[in-house]
Amino acid sequence: MVSTSTRVVVTGLGVVTPIGTSVEEFWEACRVGKTGIGSLSGFPLDDLKITIGAQVWDFDPKKRLHGSRRDKIITYADRYSWFAATAAAEAVKQSGLQVPFADGYRAACIIGSGAGGLVTLENGYRDLFIHKKRATHPLTLLRFIGSSAAAHVGIEYGVKGPTFATCSACSTAAHAIGLGRDLIRSGLVDVAIVGASESAINYGTMKAWQALHVLSPEGCFPFSAKRNGTVIGEGAGVLVLESESHARQRGAKMLAELMGFGMTSDSKDMVNPDIEGPSEAMRLALTDAGLDASDIDYLNAHGTGTVINDRNETNAIKRVFKNQAQHLAISSTKSMYGHPLGAGGGIEAIVCIKSIGDHWVPPTVNLHEADCECDLDYVPNKGRDQRVTYAMSNSFAFGGFNTVLVFGPAPM
Repeated sequence: MVSTSTRVVVTGLGVVTPIGTSVEEFWEACRVGKTGIGSLSGFPLDDLKITIGAQVWDFDPKKRLHGSRRDKIITYADRYSWFAATAAAEAVKQSGLQVPFADGYRAACIIGSGAGGLVTLENGYRDLFIHKKRATHPLTLLRFIGSSAAAHVGIEYGVKGPTFATCSACSTAAHAIGLGRDLIRSGLVDVAIVGASESAINYGTMKAWQALHVLSPEGCFPFSAKRNGTVIGEGAGVLVLESESHARQRGAKMLAELMGFGMTSDSKDMVNPDIEGPSEAMRLALTDAGLDASDIDYLNAHGTGTVINDRNETNAIKRVFKNQAQHLAISSTKSMYGHPLGAGGGIEAIVCIKSIGDHWVPPTVNLHEADCECDLDYVPNKGRDQRVTYAMSNSFAFGGFNTVLVFGPAPM
């Protein structure tokens, strides 16, 4: 039976996003409402009708990963593994953990990806079927499998305990974070490197999303009356989790506590969301955290900018928070960096932790006229100073996968 008495804390944060490739740079961009959405480039656009996205630019893997010591082939990996390794390096450095870990069997690494190495796959198929090459790159298989990022990070830091990937579409990172917490609570490990990474922007991916008719040709406008679809992004968000006792024993600085984790499945439809599943996931996370809905000061919404998702999430929040919903600060930071698919929950967990530390909540940018059915406080256009003790992060995915995390202040 999992122990609920073991408190799990966050000691390290790392991100790669279209608006910043370190936590400091990313958070400053959030503070000024920077937008990382623009015209797509870097691959053939051909007949694409949707030609905008949120891409990470000026990212040099050799420069960012020059400090890798044990993982000798990371710079030859897929782009999604580069992002994961970069975010993990930042998080582990901040944690102050000595690496490689002294007891690798007491550490876990759960780095998920909703898509894996799709850039590698498309390039490989182009080589075979368009450029008529007789073979693909010898590392093609290792590059595209969805567990590659977890393996690369695990090798670099000497993780010998549970090492695997989660894959649950847009709930991927939140599942990884919650499962890492549970491994620590169970007593199986003391430390877990958790999160997700995504880099799936290419011609084939854009064609697939375009065919589903959920992409906007103009931008990401969560909860806005003019919203007309989401915008695909990329990036990574990684946390270092530890048991409170392990962190205290080594004198680590604790950034926050991961208090609640709730997960459900709609079990109804692959695309159209349900209110019951998201509501129950939020309720379970609150119960797990030992909190009432009125205790939550800030909620980072899934907020993709599609008509049905934003309306559904609004109604689910109202169901859980009741009268408190009107007084809750809510924002969708995807309005700034697009929808990074499986990585979203990792990046947004960091938003929640930074909000608790700085007592400041980020905005939903481009929100000048809200949908009449999205009538809550979405912190429009400009962030605000506000005391944040407890924060919730929602991740709701295709397939009806709902995952919710609740963070609180670090134990005194």
